[in-house]
Amino acid sequence: MIQGNMSIEQKFTLAKHAGYDGIEAPTINNPDVAGQMKEAARKTGLKIHSIMNQLHWQYPLSSNDPEVIEKSLSGMRTSLANAKDFGAGVVLLVPAVVNVETSYTDAYSRSQRNIRELIPMAEESGVVIAIENVWNKFLLSPLEFSRYIEEIDSPSLKAYFDCGNIALYGYPHDWIHELGDKIVRIHVKGFDVPKKQFVNIGDGTIDWHKVRMALSDIGYNGYINAELRGGDEAYLADVCKRLGLLFEGEL
Repeated sequence: MIQGNMSIEQKFTLAKHAGYDGIEAPTINNPDVAGQMKEAARKTGLKIHSIMNQLHWQYPLSSNDPEVIEKSLSGMRTSLANAKDFGAGVVLLVPAVVNVETSYTDAYSRSQRNIRELIPMAEESGVVIAIENVWNKFLLSPLEFSRYIEEIDSPSLKAYFDCGNIALYGYPHDWIHELGDKIVRIHVKGFDVPKKQFVNIGDGTIDWHKVRMALSDIGYNGYINAELRGGDEAYLADVCKRLGLLFEGEL
């Protein structure tokens, strides 16, 4: 979301000035870049609270191709190492992709099998793998989402719940109540159901009051991360203000 031709430290400084406490970073393969990011977080006091794994769409864990799976696992290992190094604690993972080549049943069994390969590293690193609900034609109900996590049976696998992604075919507060303490991070963005498009926080058709009450009901006290289009500092500050209104119950 932080756009412009700036250094990593300048981007972190901009986000801090715009009012943010934390930031979600992408997977970093270059050690020098990772060092710059870690130093920028230290200087600005902006917490890197999660890592968004970068290869799960291109190389899904639900693939039947061993080479694709190994690339996906390798990318996740880098993400887990980043999270440990940054003290982020969480790596976001899209667990599977259902498509013409991959059936729902195969996506379920293959992705669970491959995630189990990552659990020992996650547990040893003290990092949680957090699977996100996205438009991947997979885990389409809160009951199934919850069961999928329970079946792997590790404290290092939880949910990264996205309020906007679910609005086309469900209600965020309903999913939050069902997932409960399995939720370790939250993504927020608005969604307009009639127009079928993402919008800013507070716009669109999501009932943010019910979302806030659901988060309160489950005792959620983690990071809530805006995931919207990018923009300049004024835009980012407005998004941050909207987050504040959400917390205060004014949306």
